[in-house]
Amino acid sequence: MKTNLKKFGFCMMSAAFILQATSMGASAANGNHSNSSIYEKKIVNVAHRGASGYAPEHTIPAYQMGEQMKGDYIEIDLQMTKDGRLVAMHDEKVDRTTNGTGLVKDLTLAEIKKLDAGTWFNEKYPQLAKEGYEGLKVPTLEEVFKKFGKKANYYIETKSPDVYPGMEEELLQVLEEYKMVDSKGRTKNVLIQSFSKESLMKVHDLNPKLPLVQLFSYKTQATISDEELESIKEYAVGVGPNFSKVDGQYVKMVRNHDLQFHPYTVNERADMKKALEWGATGLFTNYPDVFNEVLSEYKHKDNGNKVTK
Repeated sequence: MKTNLKKFGFCMMSAAFILQATSMGASAANGNHSNSSIYEKKIVNVAHRGASGYAPEHTIPAYQMGEQMKGDYIEIDLQMTKDGRLVAMHDEKVDRTTNGTGLVKDLTLAEIKKLDAGTWFNEKYPQLAKEGYEGLKVPTLEEVFKKFGKKANYYIETKSPDVYPGMEEELLQVLEEYKMVDSKGRTKNVLIQSFSKESLMKVHDLNPKLPLVQLFSYKTQATISDEELESIKEYAVGVGPNFSKVDGQYVKMVRNHDLQFHPYTVNERADMKKALEWGATGLFTNYPDVFNEVLSEYKHKDNGNKVTK
Protein backbone atom coordinates (compact mmCIF):
# COMPACT_ATOMS: atom_id res chain seq x y z
CA MET A 1 0.00 0.00 0.00
CA LYS A 2 2.83 2.40 0.94
CA THR A 3 4.60 1.58 -2.32
CA ASN A 4 1.47 2.40 -4.32
CA LEU A 5 1.04 5.68 -2.41
CA LYS A 6 4.64 6.60 -3.10
CA LYS A 7 4.17 5.83 -6.79
CA PHE A 8 0.95 7.83 -6.83
CA GLY A 9 2.64 10.78 -5.10
CA PHE A 10 5.57 10.67 -7.49
CA CYS A 11 3.23 10.59 -10.50
CA MET A 12 1.24 13.52 -9.16
CA MET A 13 4.43 15.54 -8.56
CA SER A 14 5.69 14.70 -12.05
CA ALA A 15 2.39 15.69 -13.63
CA ALA A 16 2.37 18.95 -11.69
CA PHE A 17 5.94 19.69 -12.75
CA ILE A 18 5.17 19.01 -16.40
CA LEU A 19 2.02 21.15 -16.21
CA GLN A 20 3.93 23.99 -14.59
CA ALA A 21 6.77 23.79 -17.13
CA THR A 22 4.33 23.78 -20.03
CA SER A 23 2.47 26.73 -18.57
CA MET A 24 5.71 28.65 -18.02
CA GLY A 25 6.89 27.98 -21.56
CA ALA A 26 3.59 28.96 -23.12
CA SER A 27 3.31 32.14 -21.09
CA ALA A 28 6.95 33.20 -21.28
CA ALA A 29 6.33 35.71 -24.02
CA ASN A 30 3.46 37.29 -22.12
CA GLY A 31 4.85 37.19 -18.61
CA ASN A 32 8.13 38.96 -19.30
CA HIS A 33 6.51 42.18 -20.46
CA SER A 34 3.12 42.44 -18.84
CA ASN A 35 4.04 46.07 -18.21
CA SER A 36 3.55 46.79 -21.92
CA SER A 37 0.75 49.25 -22.66
CA ILE A 38 -1.17 46.62 -24.64
CA TYR A 39 -1.99 44.92 -21.35
CA GLU A 40 -3.84 47.93 -20.10
CA LYS A 41 -7.56 47.27 -20.39
CA LYS A 42 -8.02 49.29 -23.53
CA ILE A 43 -8.33 48.65 -27.26
CA VAL A 44 -5.28 50.09 -28.98
CA ASN A 45 -5.47 52.45 -31.94
CA VAL A 46 -2.41 52.06 -34.18
CA ALA A 47 -1.75 54.93 -36.60
CA HIS A 48 -0.81 52.94 -39.72
CA ARG A 49 2.39 54.48 -41.13
CA GLY A 50 1.29 57.49 -39.09
CA ALA A 51 -2.05 59.08 -39.93
CA SER A 52 -1.34 58.12 -43.52
CA GLY A 53 -4.88 58.86 -44.68
CA TYR A 54 -4.12 62.56 -44.18
CA ALA A 55 -0.36 63.02 -44.67
CA PRO A 56 2.57 61.37 -46.51
CA GLU A 57 3.18 57.98 -44.92
CA HIS A 58 6.22 57.47 -42.71
CA THR A 59 7.05 61.15 -42.41
CA ILE A 60 7.25 63.25 -39.26
CA PRO A 61 4.02 65.15 -40.10
CA ALA A 62 2.14 61.84 -40.52
CA TYR A 63 3.42 60.65 -37.14
CA GLN A 64 2.56 64.00 -35.53
CA MET A 65 -0.94 63.85 -36.93
CA GLY A 66 -1.34 60.33 -35.59
CA GLU A 67 -0.49 61.62 -32.12
CA GLN A 68 -2.81 64.62 -32.46
CA MET A 69 -5.63 62.25 -33.42
CA LYS A 70 -4.89 60.29 -30.24
CA GLY A 71 -3.50 57.19 -31.88
CA ASP A 72 -1.97 54.94 -29.21
CA TYR A 73 0.95 53.79 -31.34
CA ILE A 74 3.11 55.19 -34.13
CA GLU A 75 3.71 52.40 -36.62
CA ILE A 76 7.17 52.40 -38.17
CA ASP A 77 8.14 50.09 -41.04
CA LEU A 78 11.91 49.66 -41.21
CA GLN A 79 14.24 49.32 -44.17
CA MET A 80 18.04 49.45 -43.91
CA THR A 81 20.38 51.57 -46.01
CA LYS A 82 23.59 50.49 -47.73
CA ASP A 83 25.55 51.89 -44.78
CA GLY A 84 23.44 50.08 -42.19
CA ARG A 85 21.06 52.80 -41.00
CA LEU A 86 17.42 52.06 -40.21
CA VAL A 87 14.93 54.30 -42.02
CA ALA A 88 11.14 54.55 -41.93
CA MET A 89 9.80 53.27 -45.24
CA HIS A 90 7.30 50.61 -46.24
CA ASP A 91 8.73 49.49 -49.57
CA GLU A 92 12.11 48.00 -50.38
CA LYS A 93 12.25 50.51 -53.24
CA VAL A 94 12.11 54.28 -52.81
CA ASP A 95 10.16 54.76 -56.05
CA ARG A 96 6.57 54.92 -54.74
CA THR A 97 6.97 57.39 -51.89
CA THR A 98 9.88 59.58 -53.04
CA ASN A 99 11.12 61.24 -56.21
CA GLY A 100 13.98 58.75 -56.39
CA THR A 101 14.46 55.27 -57.81
CA GLY A 102 16.16 52.11 -56.64
CA LEU A 103 16.43 49.83 -53.64
CA VAL A 104 16.98 51.18 -50.14
CA LYS A 105 19.73 48.61 -49.62
CA ASP A 106 21.68 50.07 -52.54
CA LEU A 107 21.50 53.65 -51.28
CA THR A 108 23.41 55.30 -48.45
CA LEU A 109 21.60 57.37 -45.85
CA ALA A 110 23.09 60.53 -47.37
CA GLU A 111 21.62 59.59 -50.74
CA ILE A 112 18.20 58.84 -49.23
CA LYS A 113 18.23 62.15 -47.37
CA LYS A 114 18.42 63.96 -50.72
CA LEU A 115 15.03 62.53 -51.74
CA ASP A 116 11.64 64.26 -51.53
CA ALA A 117 9.25 62.07 -49.52
CA GLY A 118 6.20 64.35 -49.57
CA THR A 119 5.45 65.85 -52.98
CA TRP A 120 4.09 62.56 -54.30
CA PHE A 121 1.29 62.77 -51.72
CA ASN A 122 0.26 66.27 -52.87
CA GLU A 123 0.14 65.04 -56.45
CA LYS A 124 -1.84 61.90 -55.62
CA TYR A 125 -4.24 63.55 -53.15
CA PRO A 126 -4.65 67.19 -54.22
CA GLN A 127 -7.61 67.63 -51.86
CA LEU A 128 -5.24 66.94 -48.93
CA ALA A 129 -2.19 68.70 -50.35
CA LYS A 130 -0.16 71.02 -48.14
CA GLU A 131 2.79 73.16 -49.12
CA GLY A 132 4.63 71.88 -46.06
CA TYR A 133 4.63 68.36 -47.43
CA GLU A 134 6.89 69.33 -50.32
CA GLY A 135 10.49 68.31 -49.74
CA LEU A 136 9.86 66.18 -46.66
CA LYS A 137 12.75 63.86 -45.79
CA VAL A 138 12.74 60.14 -45.04
CA PRO A 139 13.29 59.89 -41.25
CA THR A 140 15.68 57.52 -39.56
CA LEU A 141 14.49 55.52 -36.56
CA GLU A 142 16.73 57.66 -34.37
CA GLU A 143 15.13 60.84 -35.67
CA VAL A 144 11.66 59.52 -34.84
CA PHE A 145 12.78 58.66 -31.30
CA LYS A 146 14.39 62.09 -30.90
CA LYS A 147 11.22 63.81 -32.07
CA PHE A 148 8.63 61.90 -30.05
CA GLY A 149 10.67 60.60 -27.13
CA LYS A 150 9.85 57.98 -24.51
CA LYS A 151 6.32 59.23 -23.92
CA ALA A 152 5.16 57.92 -27.31
CA ASN A 153 4.41 54.28 -28.15
CA TYR A 154 6.04 52.64 -31.16
CA TYR A 155 4.86 49.64 -33.20
CA ILE A 156 7.96 48.71 -35.20
CA GLU A 157 8.14 46.25 -38.10
CA THR A 158 11.26 44.51 -39.35
CA LYS A 159 10.46 44.74 -43.04
CA SER A 160 12.08 42.24 -45.44
CA PRO A 161 14.64 41.21 -42.79
CA ASP A 162 16.10 38.55 -45.11
CA VAL A 163 17.31 41.41 -47.34
CA TYR A 164 19.04 43.16 -44.43
CA PRO A 165 21.46 40.98 -42.44
CA GLY A 166 21.96 42.48 -39.00
CA MET A 167 18.70 44.44 -38.99
CA GLU A 168 17.55 42.98 -35.69
CA GLU A 169 20.85 43.70 -33.93
CA GLU A 170 20.81 47.29 -35.19
CA LEU A 171 17.20 47.74 -34.04
CA LEU A 172 17.94 46.51 -30.52
CA GLN A 173 21.04 48.69 -30.34
CA VAL A 174 19.00 51.80 -31.25
CA LEU A 175 16.32 50.85 -28.71
CA GLU A 176 18.99 50.62 -26.02
CA GLU A 177 20.72 53.82 -27.10
CA TYR A 178 17.47 55.80 -26.83
CA LYS A 179 16.50 54.04 -23.59
CA MET A 180 13.38 52.46 -25.03
CA VAL A 181 14.32 49.41 -22.95
CA ASP A 182 15.41 49.44 -19.32
CA SER A 183 18.50 47.85 -17.80
CA LYS A 184 16.68 44.51 -17.63
CA GLY A 185 15.68 44.63 -21.32
CA ARG A 186 12.03 45.44 -20.66
CA THR A 187 9.96 48.05 -22.47
CA LYS A 188 6.70 49.85 -21.83
CA ASN A 189 6.30 51.58 -25.17
CA VAL A 190 7.61 49.37 -27.98
CA LEU A 191 6.07 46.46 -29.86
CA ILE A 192 7.99 44.66 -32.60
CA GLN A 193 6.15 42.95 -35.43
CA SER A 194 7.15 41.02 -38.53
CA PHE A 195 5.82 38.64 -41.16
CA SER A 196 9.09 36.75 -40.65
CA LYS A 197 8.98 34.26 -37.81
CA GLU A 198 12.74 33.92 -38.17
CA SER A 199 13.21 37.64 -37.55
CA LEU A 200 10.96 37.58 -34.50
CA MET A 201 12.74 34.52 -33.13
CA LYS A 202 16.06 36.31 -33.62
CA VAL A 203 14.79 39.31 -31.66
CA HIS A 204 13.40 36.95 -29.02
CA ASP A 205 16.77 35.21 -28.69
CA LEU A 206 18.55 38.57 -28.37
CA ASN A 207 16.04 39.89 -25.84
CA PRO A 208 13.25 37.52 -24.72
CA LYS A 209 11.50 40.31 -22.79
CA LEU A 210 10.48 42.38 -25.82
CA PRO A 211 6.80 42.00 -26.83
CA LEU A 212 6.47 40.61 -30.36
CA VAL A 213 3.57 40.27 -32.79
CA GLN A 214 3.42 37.71 -35.59
CA LEU A 215 2.02 39.17 -38.81
CA PHE A 216 0.16 37.15 -41.43
CA SER A 217 -0.85 37.91 -45.00
CA TYR A 218 -3.60 35.56 -46.14
CA LYS A 219 -4.51 35.21 -49.81
CA THR A 220 -7.66 33.20 -49.07
CA GLN A 221 -9.97 32.87 -46.05
CA ALA A 222 -7.77 32.79 -42.94
CA THR A 223 -7.52 29.70 -40.78
CA ILE A 224 -5.27 28.96 -37.84
CA SER A 225 -4.91 25.94 -35.58
CA ASP A 226 -4.58 25.60 -31.82
CA GLU A 227 -1.11 24.13 -32.40
CA GLU A 228 -0.02 27.18 -34.43
CA LEU A 229 -1.34 29.54 -31.79
CA GLU A 230 0.42 27.70 -28.97
CA SER A 231 3.64 27.83 -31.00
CA ILE A 232 3.25 31.58 -31.55
CA LYS A 233 2.56 32.11 -27.86
CA GLU A 234 6.01 30.77 -27.03
CA TYR A 235 7.66 33.89 -28.50
CA ALA A 236 4.93 36.49 -29.20
CA VAL A 237 2.11 38.32 -27.44
CA GLY A 238 -0.21 38.63 -30.42
CA VAL A 239 -1.01 38.16 -34.10
CA GLY A 240 -1.73 40.67 -36.83
CA PRO A 241 -3.46 39.32 -39.96
CA ASN A 242 -5.00 41.20 -42.88
CA PHE A 243 -8.53 41.96 -41.71
CA SER A 244 -10.20 41.27 -45.06
CA LYS A 245 -9.49 37.53 -44.75
CA VAL A 246 -10.47 36.82 -41.13
CA ASP A 247 -13.79 36.14 -39.44
CA GLY A 248 -15.20 36.01 -35.93
CA GLN A 249 -14.14 32.40 -35.38
CA TYR A 250 -10.52 33.25 -36.18
CA VAL A 251 -10.57 36.09 -33.66
CA LYS A 252 -12.19 33.87 -31.04
CA MET A 253 -9.46 31.26 -31.41
CA VAL A 254 -6.72 33.85 -31.06
CA ARG A 255 -8.30 35.35 -27.95
CA ASN A 256 -8.95 31.92 -26.44
CA HIS A 257 -5.17 31.48 -26.46
CA ASP A 258 -4.78 34.79 -24.61
CA LEU A 259 -3.05 36.44 -27.56
CA GLN A 260 -3.62 40.02 -28.66
CA PHE A 261 -5.42 40.49 -31.99
CA HIS A 262 -4.38 43.55 -34.06
CA PRO A 263 -5.58 43.27 -37.67
CA TYR A 264 -4.52 45.58 -40.50
CA THR A 265 -5.52 47.83 -42.29
CA VAL A 266 -9.04 48.73 -41.15
CA ASN A 267 -10.24 52.00 -42.68
CA GLU A 268 -14.01 51.66 -43.04
CA ARG A 269 -16.31 52.37 -40.09
CA ALA A 270 -18.34 49.21 -40.68
CA ASP A 271 -15.17 47.09 -40.58
CA MET A 272 -13.97 48.84 -37.43
CA LYS A 273 -17.28 48.02 -35.73
CA LYS A 274 -17.07 44.44 -36.94
CA ALA A 275 -13.53 44.05 -35.58
CA LEU A 276 -14.66 45.33 -32.19
CA GLU A 277 -17.69 43.04 -32.12
CA TRP A 278 -15.45 40.08 -32.92
CA GLY A 279 -13.17 40.92 -30.00
CA ALA A 280 -10.17 42.69 -31.54
CA THR A 281 -7.84 44.16 -28.92
CA GLY A 282 -6.65 46.84 -31.32
CA LEU A 283 -6.25 47.56 -35.02
CA PHE A 284 -4.19 49.41 -37.61
CA THR A 285 -5.86 52.26 -39.45
CA ASN A 286 -4.93 55.17 -41.70
CA TYR A 287 -7.62 57.16 -39.89
CA PRO A 288 -7.00 57.05 -36.12
CA ASP A 289 -9.49 59.86 -35.56
CA VAL A 290 -12.27 57.85 -37.19
CA PHE A 291 -11.45 54.76 -35.16
CA ASN A 292 -11.58 56.78 -31.95
CA GLU A 293 -15.08 57.93 -32.91
CA VAL A 294 -16.16 54.36 -33.62
CA LEU A 295 -14.54 53.15 -30.41
CA SER A 296 -16.35 55.80 -28.40
CA GLU A 297 -19.68 54.80 -29.95
CA TYR A 298 -18.94 51.13 -29.30
CA LYS A 299 -18.11 51.73 -25.63
CA HIS A 300 -21.23 53.87 -25.19
CA LYS A 301 -23.36 51.17 -26.74
CA ASP A 302 -21.70 48.50 -24.63
CA ASN A 303 -22.30 50.48 -21.45
CA GLY A 304 -25.91 51.00 -22.48
CA ASN A 305 -26.37 47.26 -22.90
CA LYS A 306 -24.92 46.64 -19.43
CA VAL A 307 -27.37 49.10 -17.91
CA THR A 308 -30.40 47.43 -19.46
CA LYS A 309 -29.46 43.93 -18.32
